[in-house]
Amino acid sequence: MQIGNIQFNDYPVFLAPLEDITDLPFRRICKRLGADMMYTEFISSEGLIRDAKKSTLKLDFLEEERPIGIQIFGHETDSMIRAAEIAEGANPDLIDINWGCPVRKVTSKGGGAGMLRDIDKMVEITRAVVDATSLPVTVKTRLGWDEDSKDIIEIAERLQDTGIKAISIHGRTRNQLYRGTADWTLIGAVKNNPRMQIPVVGNGDIDGPEKAKEMIDKYGVDGIMIGRAAIGYPWIFKEIKHYFETGEVLSPPNAGERVKIAREHLKASIEYKGERKGIFEMRKFLSNYFKGLSHFKTMKIKILTEEDPLELFRLLDKIETLYD
Repeated sequence: MQIGNIQFNDYPVFLAPLEDITDLPFRRICKRLGADMMYTEFISSEGLIRDAKKSTLKLDFLEEERPIGIQIFGHETDSMIRAAEIAEGANPDLIDINWGCPVRKVTSKGGGAGMLRDIDKMVEITRAVVDATSLPVTVKTRLGWDEDSKDIIEIAERLQDTGIKAISIHGRTRNQLYRGTADWTLIGAVKNNPRMQIPVVGNGDIDGPEKAKEMIDKYGVDGIMIGRAAIGYPWIFKEIKHYFETGEVLSPPNAGERVKIAREHLKASIEYKGERKGIFEMRKFLSNYFKGLSHFKTMKIKILTEEDPLELFRLLDKIETLYD
């Protein structure tokens, strides 16, 4: 599989761009544990062109993370062109356009999956971004706005005609948000459409190696994208790739391995974001790092409410002692 000049092995596994999740500390861990391609958190085009600190900080990445894409979103052509130019200045490997975010505050302004209600404008903006940058441009989107507008086959064809180099498709409509089951039949229909010549990456409900292999075998996608299943469980990339190569299911990480990665992640989060914000934003990860441990409720409450970093690290050490 190839996107622009980026060459991948067969069936690469991508880390999906997720707001407040795929920051630099987490991406570094996912990369080391096997993610083939990663993206920044999605970045507002309006924030970038106004030099908003929250937006510009999201442009940061390390060389060890490559290949990496910067994902932008917005609803105005001129702003998206300028945002693409700013993103290119950060020297990523590609630029990705978010036409899939279902969050109301994004869609209500026409951004993200909101553009699924105006396909002509989606195509117009996508073509403008492609023309504005020398980097490969890719798109992440959904099946359609609702059950009555699952037009992804036509949408994918039209986006391909703008010159994008790959498309990632989440198997739900915008109105589904993350409810129900992802419909991979339509993702497969896009991939197997004779008109489609660019790589098609499938996303939605991949929660382990067997499911990843099943989706590739059944629908023929070029790669898969992992989102929510990676939150607090970055080992999923390693497990999927091992299964692809050997057919064997790896044993899950023990408590010591979980603590080791959780400590590394917490330390990096504090260093990168500051003590208060670093600890607060780690909470969404910490409970998942230890998901499945028996009789963990009391300890879970402690690690999700502790604000002192030294005490939080001591609690992690205690988890390793109790469960390893």
